[in-house]
Amino acid sequence: MSEIKKNDRVRVMSGKDKGKQGKVLKVLRDKDAALVERCNFVKRHTRPTQAAKQGGIIEKEAPIKLAKLRVICPKCSKATRIGKEILDDGSRVRYCKKCNEHLDS
Repeated sequence: MSEIKKNDRVRVMSGKDKGKQGKVLKVLRDKDAALVERCNFVKRHTRPTQAAKQGGIIEKEAPIKLAKLRVICPKCSKATRIGKEILDDGSRVRYCKKCNEHLDS
């Protein structure tokens, strides 16, 4: 189970987009990957269809493996690993391993 969720701010740790930051648009659990805003652009060649009258080359984001992503802590602004903690009331929260701040409100 991954600790990365939709709308998290993440940093790419390896690959062609190493060092880039963005917001997670979608998490693909079955592929163990995520779509990150403005990262890992690929070019797709499309032909004109009824829906898309204009053909050509379009750029879109491709999924990135979750192992290459690290969550950016909102408090300390560092790319960090995430810990999980069970509170007294039984709820689970994620926390930053660098500053021990809770990520989930």
